[in-house]
Amino acid sequence: MIEISTSVLGVEKENSIKTFYNLETAGTNYYHIDVMDGKFVEQNTEEKMYTFTNEISQMSNIPLDVHLMVENIKENIDRYSIFKPHIITFHLEACKNKEEVKKYIKYIQDNEIKCGISIKPNTNVEEVIEFLPYLHLCLIMTVEPGKGGQKLIPETVEKVKIIKKYIKDNNLDTYIEVDGGININTINAVRNAGADIAVVGNAIISAKDYKTVIKELKNNIS
Repeated sequence: MIEISTSVLGVEKENSIKTFYNLETAGTNYYHIDVMDGKFVEQNTEEKMYTFTNEISQMSNIPLDVHLMVENIKENIDRYSIFKPHIITFHLEACKNKEEVKKYIKYIQDNEIKCGISIKPNTNVEEVIEFLPYLHLCLIMTVEPGKGGQKLIPETVEKVKIIKKYIKDNNLDTYIEVDGGININTINAVRNAGADIAVVGNAIISAKDYKTVIKELKNNIS
């Protein structure tokens, strides 16, 4: 069964507390926090995501899945570490070199938080493979990061297969998360390719019944 990390990007501020409670009772496995700085990606969600993270941390024990789409990685690690999230994921493309990637991996882990690295659709999987032994999670973007409601890019599913094979062949304890365009119609493609966690936003938040949608996403069989 695939786990569901619900993106709170589309949650309305005025209904946030009620929505977070409903997501918890509906069975989401994680709250996915999309932190965008308006530089690495066009949209800026820093204030909204910080407010939501603060609210969630005070009302729920559901793990926080923090996805940093930012240029200033260290500043945001510091900002979100106080909430003790389950995982903090940063983008490979935001780093200048391999040494910087390793520095951030260690910095996150030194804060006793699990570390993930994300790659954009156009980034070659070979660029992230060497870091997999040190990661809890590899997040494969199945759309261009920065906004919700996009359609899954079919070619990205092949990346999931490649990374899953490497993880199995090397007996690694690394999870694969996918993010972008995931819904009832697309979740089986990424599940069958080897994804362990699916980030889902609009398909859940726009639904009338969160519990039914989350159950269908977890159990959808081709």
